[in-house]
Amino acid sequence: MSATEAGHPESRGAMTPSAPANSWTGGPAIVAAIAAATLLLRLATSGVYGLFTDELYFLACGEHLAWGFVDMPPLTALQAFLARAVFGDSMLAIRLFPALAGAGIVLLTGAIVRELGGKRFAQGLAALTVTLAPAYLLVGSYLSMNSVEPLIWMGCAFVLIRIIRTGNARLWLAFGVLAGVGLENKHTVLLFGFAVVVGVLLTSGRRLMANRWFLLGGVVAYLIFLPNLLWMIQHHFPHLEMLANIRRNQRNIELSSIQFLAQQFIFMGPLAAPVWLVGLWNLVVRREWREFRGLGLAYLIAIGMLLAVHGRVYYLLPAYPMLFAAGAVALEGWLARPGRGWVKAAYVVLVAGSGAVLAPLAMPILAPETYIRYTHAIHLDQPRIEHRTTSALPQLFADRFGWPEMAETVAKVYRSLPLEERSKCAIFGNHYGQSGSIDFYGPKLGLPKAIGGHVSYWTWGPREYTGECMIVLGDDRRAVERWFDRVEAVAEVGHPYAMAQEHFTVFLCRKPKGWTLQQIWPRLKKWD
Repeated sequence: MSATEAGHPESRGAMTPSAPANSWTGGPAIVAAIAAATLLLRLATSGVYGLFTDELYFLACGEHLAWGFVDMPPLTALQAFLARAVFGDSMLAIRLFPALAGAGIVLLTGAIVRELGGKRFAQGLAALTVTLAPAYLLVGSYLSMNSVEPLIWMGCAFVLIRIIRTGNARLWLAFGVLAGVGLENKHTVLLFGFAVVVGVLLTSGRRLMANRWFLLGGVVAYLIFLPNLLWMIQHHFPHLEMLANIRRNQRNIELSSIQFLAQQFIFMGPLAAPVWLVGLWNLVVRREWREFRGLGLAYLIAIGMLLAVHGRVYYLLPAYPMLFAAGAVALEGWLARPGRGWVKAAYVVLVAGSGAVLAPLAMPILAPETYIRYTHAIHLDQPRIEHRTTSALPQLFADRFGWPEMAETVAKVYRSLPLEERSKCAIFGNHYGQSGSIDFYGPKLGLPKAIGGHVSYWTWGPREYTGECMIVLGDDRRAVERWFDRVEAVAEVGHPYAMAQEHFTVFLCRKPKGWTLQQIWPRLKKWD
C-alpha cells in the first residue's frame, strides 16, 4: 500500500492543513451542516421525555453554587444555574447547553481532521461518525458534565496537534486553560491529561515539552483547578468516600476486559468501528504518522488504566473523536485511488443507516410504547451499567419518568395538612432525584424546598426543620418506624415507566422518638 493509500499525513498535507473551501460543498461546509442537523435534532427531541434524575439534582446544585459538591466539581451546577437564569425552566432551555456541546464536538472533530490534512470526504465521514455514535447521542440529550467532557478532551488534542504541527510552544498555555476548565467539570480529565503527557514523553514529541511554556501551562491548569481542590481538602475529599461506598455496595456492574472492550464498539457504533480502529492503527503503528503517535499512545494508556482499576465503561468515550478524525484521513487516502469511489458512497450509507437504527436506543426519539416495540423488533437495547431494577424501559430512559407526578402526589399530601403544621413539615427524599423533583416542580405546587441525606443534599443540612413532622419519600415503614412514634401511609407513587425504586409509599411521620433533625443529621448521610 502506498503512502497516499495509507493516508500518509505528509503526502496528504498534514503539516499544512487543507485550505478552507470557498463553496457550500467544501469540507467545512459539510461539517457545519452536519453539526447544525445535530443541534436541530437535539433541540427537537429535548422534550420527548422528562427530566433525568441527575438533571434534577444538578438543577438543585445550581441553587447552591459552590466550588465543589460531594460527587462533582462546580461547572455542571454553574451550567444549570446559567441555563435557568438566562433561558428559563423549559426542557429546551435546560438542555440547550448539552445540545450546543453535541454540535460543538462535531465542529471540533472536523477541525482536527483539517489539522491532519483531511479533505472533504475525511471531514464529512468523521463528522458523520461522531454525530451518530450512540454515546454522543446519549450524553448530548440531557444536562450533565458528560456532554461537555468530549469538548475538553478533544480541545486538548486539537491544541496538541497544533503544537506538533507548528512548534508553537506558547500553545501549552491554551492546553492548560482547557485542562483546568475540564477539571472544574469532571475529574476524569486527569486520566486523559496523564495519558497524553506519558504518551508524548514516549515519542520524539517530548522535545516540545522541554520549555517553560509547558510548565506554565501546567501552572495555569493548577490555578484554575485550585478552588475546587481547596474545597475538596476542606471537605475531606468526599468524592473519594462516595466512590469507595459505591464499590463496597457493588452498585455498578463490573465488566470483564472483553465486555469492556466490546461495549466500546457498541457505544461508538459497530459499523463505524473501522474508522476509529484505522485511526488508532495509524497513530500508533505507521511510521508516517509518528509525529502524532503520542495521541494514539494516550488512548492505549488510558484504556489500560481503566481496565486495571475496573473503571466505568463510559469514562473513555470523550477520546474517540480524535481516532475518528485520524481514521477518516487515512481512509480518504486509501479510497482516493481510481475505482474506489463506490466504496466511499457505500460505506457512508452503511454508517448512516446503522446510526439511524441505533439512534432511538441512545436518545429519546420514540414514545415509550413505540420504543419498547422497536427494541423487541431489532432485539437490541441499552447495556446495563448499574445493579438497579428497571421498568419496561432501560435505566437511562426510565429515570426520566415519574418526577412531576411524584411532586403532585406530595403536594396533595402537603396541602392536606393543617395550616399551622405545614410550615413545620419537612419533605425528605432518600434519593437526590426525589429531593430534586420537589425542588424543581414543587414551587408551582406550593411546596417548600426538600431536604435529604443523599450526596450534596446532606451537606445542605436540615435547614430550619426539627423533624416533628416529615413527609418521607423512598423509604419503608420499618425504617421510618424506628424514628417516629406516628407513621401514616398517605399515598402511593409509581409511574409505569419509572425505575422500580421510584415506586414507593409516601409516609407522613410525626412525634420523633426523642431526637431532632439537627441531632441525628450526621447519621442520615448517604453517599453512594
